[in-house]
Amino acid sequence: MLLSIPHLTPFSLFLRPTSPKHVNFPYVNSIINISFYLDLLGHYSSKKLISRTGQLLVNEDKPRAKIMTFGSSKDEVDVPLEAGERLFLGMDFGTSGARYAVIDKDGTIRAEGKRDYPLYMSKDTVDWLGSWKTTLHSLLDDVPVSLRPLIASISIDGTSATTIILDSATGEALCRPLLYNESCPDALPEVKSIAPVNHTVCSGSSTLCKLVSWWNSYDSNKESALLLHQADWLLWLLHGKLGVSDYNNALKVGYDPELDSYPTWLLSQPYSYVLPSIQAPGTSIGPIKEEIRMHFGFPKDCVVCTGTTDSIAAFLAARATQPGKAVTSLGSTLAIKLLSTNRIEDARFGVYSHRLDDKWLVGGASNTGGAVLRQIFTDEDLAKLSEQINSMEASPLDYYPLQAVGERFPVADPKMEPRLHPRPESDVEYLHGILESIARIEAKAYNLLEDLGATKVEEVFTAGGGAKNEKWIKIRERVLGLPVSRALQTEAAYGAALLASRGTAQ
Repeated sequence: MLLSIPHLTPFSLFLRPTSPKHVNFPYVNSIINISFYLDLLGHYSSKKLISRTGQLLVNEDKPRAKIMTFGSSKDEVDVPLEAGERLFLGMDFGTSGARYAVIDKDGTIRAEGKRDYPLYMSKDTVDWLGSWKTTLHSLLDDVPVSLRPLIASISIDGTSATTIILDSATGEALCRPLLYNESCPDALPEVKSIAPVNHTVCSGSSTLCKLVSWWNSYDSNKESALLLHQADWLLWLLHGKLGVSDYNNALKVGYDPELDSYPTWLLSQPYSYVLPSIQAPGTSIGPIKEEIRMHFGFPKDCVVCTGTTDSIAAFLAARATQPGKAVTSLGSTLAIKLLSTNRIEDARFGVYSHRLDDKWLVGGASNTGGAVLRQIFTDEDLAKLSEQINSMEASPLDYYPLQAVGERFPVADPKMEPRLHPRPESDVEYLHGILESIARIEAKAYNLLEDLGATKVEEVFTAGGGAKNEKWIKIRERVLGLPVSRALQTEAAYGAALLASRGTAQ
């Protein structure tokens, strides 16, 4: 999709025409005010949401977006920006790339784009911090120049349990980032000895296990150490205030959403001082740094807000507002979230809950997903082969598709081996078997949540890249025995933009 700005400095940008993915809303005093949440979702959903599958044209005298409505490939809608109107910028840093979305007060998308992470190496390891920082600046640069002076607030979501430990005095990393899917089994016995039985942190991939593993292996001075999550670190690059996180990201380090504080069993540990301060998602942290503001052309009153995790954002973006409604995010990995009247925490199965007022967002994330498919097939292959699959027929192939050794949910087993054999001669049959096997893992996950006491799932919305594969949706509908559909909004950046709008409302 081509973006052009007439009558201004020549500017063009090709964007992938995808819908926005995840969303997240803030808590009020650590708990989302569900009435506000429902009202806000209703506000956005009651409008005729617009997708930018056409050309975005911005006039210097009267900014105007020429965009396409959902369900139409012909009817264009001319949406002028009102005088004094403010916009909201959200960015999603996922497992394989990053996206941005700019929305107005009605939830209309004014601009969006995507960037892959550049591959930077430091000795023999990937320099993720350098890659993420470059991507952040690239996304900011991709925001149309004429829209930047209208940006009122910014927020970012990131992968859950991706852990960064810095020197708070210098801002320099004390170790490489520990990614969302990495496990630290060496720390698990110690964590289990201090945490309640089957607590969320009692999983090798939890943020707390990563912190304890680092603490026990790092021999240098730790006095100024500080823990941040991926979204926290990226936001810090924008606002400059070290040590701020949000309720959603802090769950896997041990933060208690019912107490609205770190529990005493965690605060009594020698490393508790490295934990960040916690605010509600979508809370205004402060103004954007002056050098960033000046370089990119943001207004003086632009603020940076606390973020959230990507899977929480996906759930809220889908407008799944009633208990029994669920969202499956089919990105590089598979993440599920179910709105339940009961809180479920069971680290044996990688199950945890985020609180939404008097309800709970229950779920977990598997290491299966689209990354496995991309190891085997190109995007073109996936599209062509999928067309030939009979989605109404069950595949006899039984796989457990993983990118590498280790699974988190619905089985927490760091030693689980990928199972992708035997491979039939037909690529169509092979792809069918993989898609159906991932659907079976999804079904096992929802059945497990019900067995543990969560509200029974009644309907599943789909987000992420896998939501575009209609044959896969039909396979999952058959395997799950439930209505399955694509969420209206499917990109996390859209949700992060909604979160940014919440920060200005405060």
